Amino acid sequence: MSGPVAERSEERTRTGTFARRVGIAGLLAVRAAPGTLALYVIVTLAGGASPVFAAWLTKLLIDHLAAGAGPGTLLPLATGLGVVGMLTVLALQMTQYLRTELDRRVGLYAQDRLFVAVEGFVGLRRFEDPGFLDRLRLAQQVGGITPNQLIGGVLGVGRAAMTVSGFLGSLAVLSPIMAAVALGSGVPVMLAEIALSRRRARMFWEIGHAERREFFYSELLSTVEAAKEVRLFGLNAFLRDRMLRERRAANSAKRVVDRREVLVQAGLGLLAAVVLAGGVIWAVAVARRNGFSIGDVTMFVAAVAAVQSGLGSLASEVANSHHALLMFAHYLAVTTAGPDLPRASVPNPLPPMRRGIELRDVWFRYSPEHPWVLRGVDLFIPCGRSLALVGLNGAGKSTLVKLLCRFYDPTRGSILWDGVDIRTVDISHLRRRIGAVFQDYMRYDMTAMENIALGDLDALEDRERIEGAARRAGIHGALTRLPRGYDTLLSRMFFTKSDTDHPETGVLLSGGQWQRLALARAFLRDRRDLMILDEPSAGLDAEAEAEMHSSLRQCRAGRTSLLISHRLGTIRDADLIVVLSGGRVLEQGDHEALTTAGGEYARLFKLQASGYVSETLGVPVPMEPAE
Repeated sequence: MSGPVAERSEERTRTGTFARRVGIAGLLAVRAAPGTLALYVIVTLAGGASPVFAAWLTKLLIDHLAAGAGPGTLLPLATGLGVVGMLTVLALQMTQYLRTELDRRVGLYAQDRLFVAVEGFVGLRRFEDPGFLDRLRLAQQVGGITPNQLIGGVLGVGRAAMTVSGFLGSLAVLSPIMAAVALGSGVPVMLAEIALSRRRARMFWEIGHAERREFFYSELLSTVEAAKEVRLFGLNAFLRDRMLRERRAANSAKRVVDRREVLVQAGLGLLAAVVLAGGVIWAVAVARRNGFSIGDVTMFVAAVAAVQSGLGSLASEVANSHHALLMFAHYLAVTTAGPDLPRASVPNPLPPMRRGIELRDVWFRYSPEHPWVLRGVDLFIPCGRSLALVGLNGAGKSTLVKLLCRFYDPTRGSILWDGVDIRTVDISHLRRRIGAVFQDYMRYDMTAMENIALGDLDALEDRERIEGAARRAGIHGALTRLPRGYDTLLSRMFFTKSDTDHPETGVLLSGGQWQRLALARAFLRDRRDLMILDEPSAGLDAEAEAEMHSSLRQCRAGRTSLLISHRLGTIRDADLIVVLSGGRVLEQGDHEALTTAGGEYARLFKLQASGYVSETLGVPVPMEPAE
């Protein structure tokens, strides 16, 4: 289908979509602040009627003054005009207050709804998709304000329509022909405003990528994470130049639209002035023939100006609402996206592990456009035993961990927990059975106690459990020496309320201390069925690494654990060592069997071990093994 029929169909679809967005925005406001919204609607619409009442009262007052009426007639009219004026002022102030209050309440509710939806994304696919992350950032920016912009726009249209209708009716009483002329002169204004709004909305879409890049460069120039390299490598001028280049490109696009808007608005203003001047001349001529009273002339002039202004406001509100609807689409796209991983309608129970975890012919790739990361992996992790994964970067070790935690589902094959496919169990129940230290562990800008307790929120008030986990991770002593011990804030980004007078209490830990803190977080979950340790000692010195692996051996004893490390000396005591290569299981066995076999593991172990031996002296030296 093409041509006019297709265009009409597309327009109906777009209108239906816009109507749905307005409905959802209104529903957000109703749920967030029903009383405030109702009062806001009443006051706003009342504000649209007040200019019409004021104009008629002014006309009557002038006419009676000209006719020599007495105080008994003039005083009520003057009082009424004063009351309308006061109510108009009060309505304006009330509208501003109610709009601000509505912004606060709807913004809070919309933000909560947004992050409830984000909480429903239990996997990682969307968080590793740049396009989705862009949409999420826009949803955060507009979610709290766009609903009120839409509501304000709809009410603005209603208020402007009420004002225009009232003055058009007043004009029609005086002269139906002039009412038609005034209405006709407002049509070009409306058409021009809508065209300009569409052009401006299109411009915002076109410069969005430039503004995001500008923000990226400004963040590099102003955040502590990038400060060291930016200053060491002398990148300030380079990044500033790129930031300003993107800003200039965005400004240039905005300038083109602004100039076009100035020209159009100037032409429309000239048209309005011509119509108003012509109308005034005509009204004065009629008045000279005793066709109009002085009040009629006053009413006529006010009505023509109000109709033109009202039509302009009406067009402006329609244009602003149109733009807000376009932006609200990002919020709706996130909040209505639905789950990113399928969930069983009736989840299977997940009993305590008795047998182990089996990967059965597991294939995985991140999308059809990406290469295979895992290729038919068959693997069994016995209950109560430790399994170590070995392989070069890109072999699929971390991806396998993501599948075990069900951050992704296998593209093909299955993962069985005591024979139960993990896709058929409740995800939250599965993850409560797993403890982990990830290679890219988090550093939370919270207190030391909170940083550890996040591993198991049930322990948030259990200092004994938290300190026990810290002792096992070898970080207890360092934490007790902090200014406020475990209650010390581990950040210089902001302060707690009690720290504002003592900013020195915000402390930054070293990399090794943060790693031990992350391990303590994992030890808080040591009662789980499966412990995953992904490079748990990377970045530690030799002594700290030895202490940590001693603690880990005690933790792993008799428990099901999965250990990933490039340092083969740290995994030699694992019950089973599996070598991954190219997404496949290349070999498996214990340390002795694999070194005897002389395969890939033996080659890697020998390569790393050579780093500890001096070629000239032939004796061990404390060198870091090659990875």
